[in-house]
Amino acid sequence: MFAIVTIAGQQFKVSEGQEIFVHRLDGAAGDSVSFDEVAMTIDGDNVTVGTPTVNASVSATVVEHLKGDKVIVFKKNRRKGYRKKNGHRQYLTKLKIDSIG
Repeated sequence: MFAIVTIAGQQFKVSEGQEIFVHRLDGAAGDSVSFDEVAMTIDGDNVTVGTPTVNASVSATVVEHLKGDKVIVFKKNRRKGYRKKNGHRQYLTKLKIDSIG
């Protein structure tokens, strides 16, 4: 069974037992969270599409909080001597999907 769910402003295709990385959420490691904005559920040949949401929810457990890979932002204007280097690491939360229902 799959579901399309909105978590922290982004849509994810999730299934039970899957681990995903999302933008940082509130809650400590081990906490249980639930998401009600489910856009679609797929169970074999049975597909339910919401207008805009389906009457279902996805429950997950927070595994850990971490930081993503570093992204380098480099700006340069040629022949002007302008160079600007900046880095960024996104704060992430690792979720384990427990149930779709």
